[in-house]
Amino acid sequence: MTLKTPLNRACGASIGILLAAVLAATPAVAQDKTLNVVGAGGSLQTAQRYAYYTPFAEEFGVTVNEESYSGAMAKVEAMVRTNTVSFDVMQVEQDDVVTGCDEGLFEPLDWAELGNPSDFVETATQAECGVGYFVWSMVFTYDRSKIENGPETWAEFWDVDTWPGRRGLRKTPKMTLELALMADGVAPDQVYQVLSTPDGQDRAFAKLDEIKDHIVWWTTGAQPIERLAAGDVAYSAAFNGRVSNANQEGKDFALEWAGQIYGMDFWAIVKGTPHLDLAKQFIAHAIKPEQQARFPEKILYGITNKTALESLPGEMLRQLPTAADNLQSALPLSSEFWIDNQETLSKRFETWLSAS
Repeated sequence: MTLKTPLNRACGASIGILLAAVLAATPAVAQDKTLNVVGAGGSLQTAQRYAYYTPFAEEFGVTVNEESYSGAMAKVEAMVRTNTVSFDVMQVEQDDVVTGCDEGLFEPLDWAELGNPSDFVETATQAECGVGYFVWSMVFTYDRSKIENGPETWAEFWDVDTWPGRRGLRKTPKMTLELALMADGVAPDQVYQVLSTPDGQDRAFAKLDEIKDHIVWWTTGAQPIERLAAGDVAYSAAFNGRVSNANQEGKDFALEWAGQIYGMDFWAIVKGTPHLDLAKQFIAHAIKPEQQARFPEKILYGITNKTALESLPGEMLRQLPTAADNLQSALPLSSEFWIDNQETLSKRFETWLSAS
């Protein structure tokens, strides 16, 4: 039996106070070292795991749980509005990071907690709620083991008489309408000027009408590569990194840069995450040059840390969207246009899809 003497009570009280002090001094990040990171799946997420998730988990003793999504923001909005946030860090396209920030779906970020903005390409640092970490490009591709001389421009991609077969296109108006206008002869630097007018929008949908019966729609970046490999489509729009990755795995897919549309994806933190400090720590780690330089080893998308870019071998650089030769007829994706026109053109696009 233990006697509760004044000394025993005093020691117990001291220990209790000490334990409370230790717990109070322990950072929140140490209480729950679990981070839920959401990407786009497929080979892109494999590269993210190699460059970012695994090194972060190993260095800081963190469990990184991965999820993937198709880019729809409705689920994120529902989480935030109902205070049931289970996504912590997300890969977000450039217009979504702006609108999501305006709508209160993402946490504002302070570069003082992340790094030096001057170390990055300018566009990567301009979003209030995101950090740009890779540059991607929409190109078109086909299987050269099956097709010896395929199309080389979007106009030829549209020519189903000369190059028969089904076409893969992304099931969104964004980038699809731009491709249609370039297929109709609009120069890349004039696309958004034309698409900003009612006549230009009519022109884009009319061009899509020409091949509507030949289109197989895709929603995730992995699908066009999978369908091309399976022979479900003969030609497809696709993200350049997915094509390069397939070729590294033994495929012989063409990579046509003419009329490429290039944009940037961002890391963003979902508003209301219970792991805010850990999420910021992850982003700060992921944009370091040594981490970013690992990314194109697995998938050939551009990176945004200038020191990391300078460290890449020349052969690797030439396969990135921002290589000088690949930019000659490129179209930079306009976030401003899509922020202003997304709702209207999405409704029209859905109506067009459902029409016979």
